Amino acid sequence: MTKTFLCTSVLAFAAPLAAQITIAEPAGGRIELKEAGKPALVYNFDSQLKEGAPEDRRSCCYIFPVYTPAGVSMLDDFPRDHYHHHGVFWAWPVVETPSGKYDLWMYKGVQHRFEKWISKGMQKKTAQLVAANGWYAGDKKLMAEEVQVKLFPAEGKSRRFEVTLKLEAVSEPVTIRGSQERGKSYGGFSARFAPREGTALNSAEGPVAKDEDLVNHKWAELTAAYGGKKATLRITPSEKNPGVPYQWCLRNYGFVGASFPGRTETVQGFTLEKGKPLVLSFVVTVTDPE
Repeated sequence: MTKTFLCTSVLAFAAPLAAQITIAEPAGGRIELKEAGKPALVYNFDSQLKEGAPEDRRSCCYIFPVYTPAGVSMLDDFPRDHYHHHGVFWAWPVVETPSGKYDLWMYKGVQHRFEKWISKGMQKKTAQLVAANGWYAGDKKLMAEEVQVKLFPAEGKSRRFEVTLKLEAVSEPVTIRGSQERGKSYGGFSARFAPREGTALNSAEGPVAKDEDLVNHKWAELTAAYGGKKATLRITPSEKNPGVPYQWCLRNYGFVGASFPGRTETVQGFTLEKGKPLVLSFVVTVTDPE
């Protein structure tokens, strides 16, 4: 486990007053981004465990919570029905190497681990965090993971942030696959939602009336009311990502996931090799529609 910060420091960066963004580093392995003094999101870089959750569900390297410009918090962390769901997160149920098979979705034999910060600061009006992580099977590092989080100033009732993942096998090839359950292929970039009312799933191709798997969409979103306040979170994969448009796992219980590499007659997995990194980028947009 990495050493967490024992004190609080704040880095403030001058931008136009209405869009001033600050980066705070409280104790507990968390980085908090605020806009105009109000929380926007938290990146959990070190190991986290919610009270009451099993020890083997301990996790790191994900984004939670996330707030709309009006301050609505939409996401859940360590929900009791799926302790392995964490706000905005990325994981795969099947991680295969020539020497072993693992499950990063359920933390069976492999886990994310924070290594170091590459950079933290501002670029023009955006806050940017870049972390070096690894996928570890015990002491063996399988995959190098570089995570870049960019937070953009709010525009009216919406705010967006971009997450870019750079993955590279360390010593031997690593194949990632989605769920191998029949009719499913979840695994990739996902969001888990908090308890709410009036859930509505939607996509670039129109409303999604019921739970859905293996259907391609350019983007997908969930709208609902949280404590009477309506909010929407949308995930949009970059058009530069391999394999787009993606298949999705969409659930009315509160889950939206872009499935990569998905499952078709010709695609059953994606193999990474040393020296040939995979780059995946996603934009997350949160909106106060009313």
